[in-house]
Amino acid sequence: MRLAVLPFLFAPLLAQAATTLSVCTEASPEGFDVVQYNSLTTTNASADVLMNRLVEFDAKSGKLVPSLAQSWTVSADGLTYDFKLRPDVKFHHTDYFTPSRGLTADDVVFSFQRMLDPANPWHKVAQSGFPHAQSMQLPALIKTIEAPDAHSVRFVLDHPDSTFLATLSMGFASIYSAEYTAQLLKAGTPEKLNSQPIGTGPFIFKRFQKDAVVRYEANPEYFGGKPGVDALVYAITPDANVRLQRIRQNECQIALSPKPLDVEAASKDAALKVEKNEAFMTAFVAINSQHPPLDKPEVRQAINLAFDKSNYLKAVFEGTATAANGPYPPNTWSYAKDLPGYQHDVAKAKALLAKAGLPDGFKTTIWTRPSGSLLNPNPSLGAQLLQADLKAVGITAEIKVIEWGELIRRAKAGEHDLLFMGWAGDNGDPDNFLTPQFSCAAVKSGTNFARYCDEGLDKLISAGKATADQAQRSKLYYQAQAQIQQQALWLPLAHPTAATLTRKNVSGYEVSPFGRQDFSKVTVK
Repeated sequence: MRLAVLPFLFAPLLAQAATTLSVCTEASPEGFDVVQYNSLTTTNASADVLMNRLVEFDAKSGKLVPSLAQSWTVSADGLTYDFKLRPDVKFHHTDYFTPSRGLTADDVVFSFQRMLDPANPWHKVAQSGFPHAQSMQLPALIKTIEAPDAHSVRFVLDHPDSTFLATLSMGFASIYSAEYTAQLLKAGTPEKLNSQPIGTGPFIFKRFQKDAVVRYEANPEYFGGKPGVDALVYAITPDANVRLQRIRQNECQIALSPKPLDVEAASKDAALKVEKNEAFMTAFVAINSQHPPLDKPEVRQAINLAFDKSNYLKAVFEGTATAANGPYPPNTWSYAKDLPGYQHDVAKAKALLAKAGLPDGFKTTIWTRPSGSLLNPNPSLGAQLLQADLKAVGITAEIKVIEWGELIRRAKAGEHDLLFMGWAGDNGDPDNFLTPQFSCAAVKSGTNFARYCDEGLDKLISAGKATADQAQRSKLYYQAQAQIQQQALWLPLAHPTAATLTRKNVSGYEVSPFGRQDFSKVTVK
């Protein structure tokens, strides 16, 4: 009788031994087929936990490091990149896919050909297109991708591009299983790639309930070693106040995007820790240059002059962010620190509106999200401050609060007038702000929220990528920043400090300056 009872006595102990890391996040991902999307929320839920890339960018060293590729070489002319793949990488086993082989060069070739080749059967499956690949102009850059053998991949470029290797560390450059996608295509269910993802990453997808939860389990066969927790949960919690309550009650062990006041409160809580890092990010209001009268530079300049940025920073960021003067954070190596910017000047703003033929102002709209984030801690207050400042110069602005997924989708289609938005660089390279946000290709892909296409600016951006000379690139990027500021394509807002709240029993978590998430080394005692 006693022997029969023993398994039941041990069951609670075994359950206690399994550890779950619960992370309070601020929004639902748009999907899990990361190449279709450009939001950080989606990258965090897919590329960061489920997938890997050929290379990764190590924020601490500021260098690219091996990932799926254990080594690589670049030809003297900068046109040929040869990668040697790790031999021990396995794809996820799930109840909807059992891989028959590990990672090979075919998976890498497929992952890129899908984005580059319109004839590829998977090309048209992405209903949202490939915003990053298109804005980074990869179809024109990559001439061929070959697989010399099962564990070797060769990229041949059409022209030199000093940003190419760093671009391969971005979330959209994640590597997919060619075997799994072939299975889906044969079954006539290619759309399942967006809801039932497969990767090589530290965690395996289990379940997603929109606006509620994403569940993952640890990948025991991860080439980087099994994660420090057995399960990972994204508890989707749009309200920052609720995220603070949940981490205090130990319902979450990590809370992302806390409000500045919450950071202060958590620093005084014996059960919590505050992890911080200088963010490589810029908060801004995009001004849609395709919507009259916002197509006039004087009007865009007037909007910049009308806004009291210092008041905004105090009210919304509560002293935890520095004022932005352009697209680049100050820690960018080509940051143009001596550009004048726009100082708050109501009279000058009114004069510019009169010069543009709008002495009585005009009507417009301000788009913002409902819930706070690192780059927009208090969306409602920020929009109201901008609305009031615009009213003071005669511009009547209606505030439209739009759910995050719909906001991104409609903004990429260019429906907005004034749009509260933010951008995080992926790898420390200054082009990571210019090409996706200000190139003509990015207007087509939707990531250029200013909707501004100028041949001269495009040439500056392209020339900056064509040389590896950092001094020369800095000169070109200075000219680009000057044009962006003169044209007032953005209303630059702030460069925040990235902060995350964790329980005291959490270790191994580091805040990325790029907003990426790595939970593979996190442990919960």
